[in-house]
Amino acid sequence: MKWTALTPLEYFASLVHGDTMPLLETVASLAQDAEPQLDLQALVTEVDRLLHKLKQRLPADAGALTRLRMLHHYFYKELGFGGNRNDYYAARNSYLHEVLRTRMGIPVSLAVLWLELARGIQLRADGISFPGHFLLKVRLPDGYVVIDPMNGQSLSPDEIGERLEPMRERLGAPSDEELPLALYLQAASSQDIVGRMLRNLKEIHRSNEEWSRLIAVQDRMLVLYPQGWSEWRDRGYAHAQVGNIALAMQDLQAYLAHAGQAGDVDDVARLVDQLRGASDADAERRPD
Repeated sequence: MKWTALTPLEYFASLVHGDTMPLLETVASLAQDAEPQLDLQALVTEVDRLLHKLKQRLPADAGALTRLRMLHHYFYKELGFGGNRNDYYAARNSYLHEVLRTRMGIPVSLAVLWLELARGIQLRADGISFPGHFLLKVRLPDGYVVIDPMNGQSLSPDEIGERLEPMRERLGAPSDEELPLALYLQAASSQDIVGRMLRNLKEIHRSNEEWSRLIAVQDRMLVLYPQGWSEWRDRGYAHAQVGNIALAMQDLQAYLAHAGQAGDVDDVARLVDQLRGASDADAERRPD
């Protein structure tokens, strides 16, 4: 029987659609679009090594607060993890092997590594898909603490509210009474976290007009969210940019079939007509 290696996208799909999604490995696999030969097992082994070192330092009877304090010192002070503020929008900040190597990342990528260590020492920790800045939450016997993964700072309710205020108008939430703060502090699933990282990469590649890389990200988005029809549209746009007319039309038509009364359906339909015309013209120019 012939053995065939999975492509990076096929491997991603196997992680996403398994019984439980392994967050660390799934997020690490995103970098395989840039480095197809990336050794993911080496990354997992390195994180396991860091976790083992941390566990050796914990007293057997350490309570949750002690474990949290020791993790904070280990992750931020000793290992030196922190935000890459000088080059915040670089794609490598979303590639876990680069974050592990440089000790610099963005909130959500730092959070993935932090969560792996936190859960490894039995802390009840979750990510929070907070608007504009990913956060962490740890449950303690007397409540929970919210943490900024960029620097490990714990945030008070007032500080969290201040961070949220600039986003409220955009989110259509004019007052605290209408949407309580707790609504924004719910635990993010592994799918939520992977989706957030993909959206970050999507925006980076779109801003830089890196269409082929954007298509690779969109391929993953559609594995994660097969019925995310706006993602079909966006992949169609990217295919159009690189001249993949047939693929662009296929994606855009899939979007139109499910878009309902979306405000951009007329624009998308016009683009499909233009692409069809270009395809027909190209066919006419081909020799018999």
